[in-house]
Amino acid sequence: MGSAKKSSTARKARIEEMRRAEQARERRNRILTIAASVVIVGGLVVGGVVLVQSQSDNGSDTAASDSSGKGKFVTGKDGVKTWEGKLSRNHVTKAVKYATEPPVGGDHNQVWMNCNGDVYTKEINNTNAVHSLEHGAVWVTYNAAAKKSDVDALAAKVKKTPYTLMSPMDDQKDPIMLSAWGHQRTVTGADDPNVDKFFEKFVQGEQTPEPGAACTNGLSQ
Repeated sequence: MGSAKKSSTARKARIEEMRRAEQARERRNRILTIAASVVIVGGLVVGGVVLVQSQSDNGSDTAASDSSGKGKFVTGKDGVKTWEGKLSRNHVTKAVKYATEPPVGGDHNQVWMNCNGDVYTKEINNTNAVHSLEHGAVWVTYNAAAKKSDVDALAAKVKKTPYTLMSPMDDQKDPIMLSAWGHQRTVTGADDPNVDKFFEKFVQGEQTPEPGAACTNGLSQ
């Protein structure tokens, strides 16, 4: 019990430190954005022409393939599935056809979904959510088979946990699923002890490609 409390306290302290660093980065970024705005506007005029031409050549309605399709899930003794294979991290503007639903990594949109305990009542874009996973977030998803009591309880947990987000996902195979970058598991309900275990291990866990990166000032519904 004492060890668990120490671990939880250490994790909370780590998250608070990362949030303070994130706020400092945001202040610096606002200053840099103002200073660079004139240059950016000029570049957008030229870049926009090139982008339009590129999209015309490539076909903007076609979903991009993702290198995660070259890997596979391997289930551990703890029930957590780990993706074996390279998860690419390119920023793309098109939709991405992921190998899993929900996805656990791969190419993604340059804008992340806000994941500072954000609960979404409608489905969100996978490409934005994957960017949140890259920042070390845990993504809770559920379909119509999930009990309302479980959905409500999980929403309450997410709302008080930084670096988490939650949304419905009709096409997933199980009622409630938890995803992190490169990792995923199914849970039986909000009171399943594996919920806390997954949060403890993967919220800003060792799997995070960009630890401490922002989970605010992104995209929201």
